[in-house]
Amino acid sequence: MILLDTHVLVHYANSDRKLGKRARSEIDHALGHDELFVSALTFWEIAMLIAKQRLHLETTVAGFRAAALRQGIQEIPVDGEIAIAAGELPAAHGDPVDRMLVATALVRGITLMTADDVLLQWQMRGYRTQDATE
Repeated sequence: MILLDTHVLVHYANSDRKLGKRARSEIDHALGHDELFVSALTFWEIAMLIAKQRLHLETTVAGFRAAALRQGIQEIPVDGEIAIAAGELPAAHGDPVDRMLVATALVRGITLMTADDVLLQWQMRGYRTQDATE
């Protein structure tokens, strides 16, 4: 089971070469087995990146989300358990969205696929990552 970091979802949707061959293969496999997930916060982060003009989509965020869900990617809502886990994480990462993604991966027992070096190097019991550039 794989939880996609925001940039990984965008790269996958756009068939971007920044996504490694192994990562793309793992995503395709997970998608084919109903084991591919994103956090609901991912769509909020995409909307914020667009508002800051750091990302451009050919559709609306709502349209992008609908397409991802139609494709079979499953959305995980942020609930109290995830929020508490994010608040209790060590101070190794200050980005609140990244903390929520790590907490989601931990609480749900899912591997986080990311290219973020900080998230890839973060070590704690039960936390698993996969490098999206490989």
